[in-house]
Amino acid sequence: MPKQCQDAYFVQFNLFPEMLSYHEDLRRRSRWVHTSVKSLEVAPLDKTAPLFSDHTGFDAEVTEDAIADTADHLGLAVKVDGRWFPLRDTSYPSLLDRAKINGTALPKLSREKLSGVLNTCLPLHKSEALMLIRDEKVSAAHSGDTRDYSVLEIDQLLDSLQAKVDERFPGNVFTAGYSDHAITSASWSLPGQKRELLDTYSKLLAAQGHAKTADKLTPGIRFSTSDTGMASAKVSALLLGLQYPIHIGGMVAVDHRRQAKVSDFTDSLDMLFAQFDDSIARLSGLLKVHLDHPVNAMTAVCKRLSLPKKAALEAIDMFEAAMGEDPATAHDVFMAMQEIPFILKTGGKTPEAKLLALQESMARALTLRWTDYDFAKKVSW
Repeated sequence: MPKQCQDAYFVQFNLFPEMLSYHEDLRRRSRWVHTSVKSLEVAPLDKTAPLFSDHTGFDAEVTEDAIADTADHLGLAVKVDGRWFPLRDTSYPSLLDRAKINGTALPKLSREKLSGVLNTCLPLHKSEALMLIRDEKVSAAHSGDTRDYSVLEIDQLLDSLQAKVDERFPGNVFTAGYSDHAITSASWSLPGQKRELLDTYSKLLAAQGHAKTADKLTPGIRFSTSDTGMASAKVSALLLGLQYPIHIGGMVAVDHRRQAKVSDFTDSLDMLFAQFDDSIARLSGLLKVHLDHPVNAMTAVCKRLSLPKKAALEAIDMFEAAMGEDPATAHDVFMAMQEIPFILKTGGKTPEAKLLALQESMARALTLRWTDYDFAKKVSW
């Protein structure tokens, strides 16, 4: 298991109090440092760099483990208030934003040349930076303007969300929590609201011969956020009970911008819960959409949503093996698409942030006009 300072570190939670306590401690151990962009200095931290062998300029909290791990990953360090810190891989996009540069060629440069480019550009800007120093590294280099970036502490978001969920969904059950340096997520099942939220959908499923599936399903919600710039604070609707949670709609999100506060997130949750029925209604609507060429439709929709090609083609092959050339509903295809995140999850190489983003993309399929993708001719990809 990686150490907490290492970029690959992650932790999972089975109990909500454990997750809340972890993030309370994380907040206490984190430092938010305001500084000017032009004062930032970047240096290479690969295994050939002077900083790799001479640690005297590093902040006192930085250990050899953090330095060695950075040399294996981003390979850069940044000087903040006169002390060097390793740069976590999550900080790279925001550091480029502070320097106002981008491009696919940049990561291909040697660390020395990349440092030179950054050090040429950073002094050109009069703006402020908000540096997140956590677990021995700089994890993000946000804008120092609260209109561009507002800190929403994760433990406070979790606490307010649990209170709202308890109020609106009595009997809710915390099912899983996850946190790494890029993303934090948590999910709850809502068994007490199954009849209220899923009754009509369950009856439609049973009428089409899927009573066993209907019995397994339970409504749920998922929370996700990132304070390293990977995501806004959001809560989405889920269906739980099958091999992998099914994301059925992005429901509400509060960006880390425009001087947002935790209270803005809390207030938005009332709107979120009111929209749960809409997500279920869109999913139910797919049961009424007949497809003459469901394999072609699945291929076209996966391509339209830019889903990961290799995993998508594997899921399409599985669906084709099960269905042959028989017609199906758009709901059948949407459920078959849920194999894609499951394939990636079991493969063990896809970061959690990408899995969450993938499920959000897949949920867009609920808003498509599926008959537009019911092509008679085989769809190439």
